[in-house]
Amino acid sequence: MSRYDVIVVGAGVAGSLVAHRLGHHGRRVLVLEAGAADPGDGAAETPLTRYLAASGLVPGAPLGPRPEAPAPQVNDIVGTDGVPGYRAAGHLRQDGPLPYASGYVRANGGTGNVWTGLAPRMLPEDFDTEAFGYGRRWPLGYADLEPHYRAAEEELGVAGDADEQREHAGLPLPDDYVFPMRPLPPARLDGVLAARLDGRRVKDPVAGHEVELRVVGTPHARNGVPDPRYGGGRGYVPRGRHGRPDPDSRCVGHASCIPHCPSYAKYTPLKTQGRWSAGVTLRDRSVVSRVLVDANGRATGVEYHAADGRVSVAHADVVVLAAHAVENARLLLLSGLAGRSGQVGRNLMDHPVLLTWGLLPEDAGPYRGPGSVSGFEGFRTGPARRLRAPFRVEFGTWGWVWSKGPVDTDVRHFLAGRGLFGADLRKAVGDRIRRQFTLQFEMEQSADPANRVTLHPTARDPLGLPRPLVTYDLDGHVKAGMAAARAVSDQIFGLLGAEDHTDYAPAAAWPGRFEQDGRTYGYRGAGHAAGTHVMGDAAATSVVDAWQRCWDHPGLYAVGCGSMPSVATSNPTLTMAALALRSAERVEADLASRDRPAALATPPTSPASSPTPAPASGPAETAPTRGVPE
Repeated sequence: MSRYDVIVVGAGVAGSLVAHRLGHHGRRVLVLEAGAADPGDGAAETPLTRYLAASGLVPGAPLGPRPEAPAPQVNDIVGTDGVPGYRAAGHLRQDGPLPYASGYVRANGGTGNVWTGLAPRMLPEDFDTEAFGYGRRWPLGYADLEPHYRAAEEELGVAGDADEQREHAGLPLPDDYVFPMRPLPPARLDGVLAARLDGRRVKDPVAGHEVELRVVGTPHARNGVPDPRYGGGRGYVPRGRHGRPDPDSRCVGHASCIPHCPSYAKYTPLKTQGRWSAGVTLRDRSVVSRVLVDANGRATGVEYHAADGRVSVAHADVVVLAAHAVENARLLLLSGLAGRSGQVGRNLMDHPVLLTWGLLPEDAGPYRGPGSVSGFEGFRTGPARRLRAPFRVEFGTWGWVWSKGPVDTDVRHFLAGRGLFGADLRKAVGDRIRRQFTLQFEMEQSADPANRVTLHPTARDPLGLPRPLVTYDLDGHVKAGMAAARAVSDQIFGLLGAEDHTDYAPAAAWPGRFEQDGRTYGYRGAGHAAGTHVMGDAAATSVVDAWQRCWDHPGLYAVGCGSMPSVATSNPTLTMAALALRSAERVEADLASRDRPAALATPPTSPASSPTPAPASGPAETAPTRGVPE
């Protein structure tokens, strides 16, 4: 076939969910994925075997390289002796004052293969930061997205405590709502911090007020114990690899969610793909290079480089771009489309993460489960946002792996730095590792048109296509948030009696490094790219509307985090999934309207033969639109 109802570009979280919903309605859907598909069980080489054999466990290690679809890795960026200073190589080139410090994956399932699995919702006030004097307002609110949040939590199988989220995170969940899964058990670190810190108060030096600390569990898209109350008592059945029902598929604490979950308890798009209908076709190793439109600007299909090396064309009534915020923008720029507002590629956002780390006086229990189970929610909301970026505080339960590297670093510290061997070495390393913990301050970054993705003027990928070029920086609002976060960290460490080992050196390990008011800060990228085809109320100021439809091109959707006008403080995957499901409803309504039989006009009659005119029939009487508003 070369003609479909819908073409979806990208088989990550958003693309897989859109294809699943439309296939369920009987639509013929072609999914084009740039990377390679999972070879599956029984193959000589699988993501698990590649993960076990990898020497460097970067996020893409279990998925294998694909020359035709290169992807940026976090180690493509290296710091220099300058402050700030960095060098960027690889697929994603950079020329900004500070580095965009995140990578992404181009493989079947996308970055959804290697995410942490954290799935909190955004808060109602996050949808309008203009009220706090910065950023952009969404063209929809929390209430508009709430039913789709519930649908996304079912699709992803989210584990959480609704009462806790209502009381301590500020979510207006319905009184009778429960998550599909019961909350994951707290990590040992969570218990230690709760015993020492719950009810204590720390001062926000930027806002000038105190915030009460309370350890709150984070919702996870990860199989645990199903809640029998879910769905009015029908319960929830966990799904294992490739979406098959598997009541025994549960998180068993491998502590390797990134880059790979060997038990397949964490949600990945492969679980959704396992439920696709027969009408959905996946074509991997197919790199889309251009979106096709007709003379009126309506999307008609795509041009792509197929696995056999040929350039092919596929046609459809609707084209959905779901290839990651950077790659969606790159594809629109390559196609010369959606440019009326001048916002394509602009407003690139991430969650710059400030890390602080240290040693507790007691056992922190690291490396026994997901990378983070709980955190502090009290710095996400309120008027303090006017003065500094809000942030969530995640508790890092994998020791110092994100800040200093794997445990090899600790061995080297005592072996080469202290000259310890044998029993003395084992004792020193064991004592150090068991007391390690990290605080991860996930900062909101607002939409700034200067932070953008463009096409590199000279650098080309193996297919001859221009590589993406990123220009990126942190504004004063974010830096003020980092200053507040570091001051909060200092107070928390003091309350815990912990040794603070935070040190953003050597420079090579911290490309995201800057000076602020005489203090050095370093940040990591959270991998939460957003904003590159931002949604809005008007075609003059945004790329897509509230349904993620491109204003300029009927039949063309750009879905994913790239549509988000703000990234707030929550990990964005759940919000992206909710938006994708909402857009799938709109696509189906558009296709249903296309398929609706045309009403035949009744020939005019003379007044004598028809003294009483028949009542007119409105559209809702002839063909319902399935409850989806225009």
